[in-house]
Amino acid sequence: QLQLVESGGGLVQPGGSLRLSCAAPGFSLDTYGIGWFRQAPGKEREGVSCISSSSGSTNYADSVKGRYTLFRDNAKNSVDLQMNNLKAEDTGTYYCNGRIYVNPTNWDDYWGQGTLVTVSS
Repeated sequence: QLQLVESGGGLVQPGGSLRLSCAAPGFSLDTYGIGWFRQAPGKEREGVSCISSSSGSTNYADSVKGRYTLFRDNAKNSVDLQMNNLKAEDTGTYYCNGRIYVNPTNWDDYWGQGTLVTVSS
């Protein structure tokens, strides 16, 4: 079973940068659509960005467009989220989600344990 491991979280000042990584030791992520979600204290989990398994196309939440970049790092077998110009409202636990389609209408979802990002001065 796919196990996703996130890393790269930490404390950063406003305007700073972090790079989160989602990896699956022993598995290739090429066939999985990968999404990053975040959950701030007291709020619901929200989607941040995703990348498709087929075309490699990416999508971003409006709140992070122009600041976040999601890409596959083939050398590391990971999907990384580069976060620049971080704001206090970016604070939260970031989760990696992997999705693989069994058929066009059924899929399996896998989640990592999360990594905490704190943006504060």
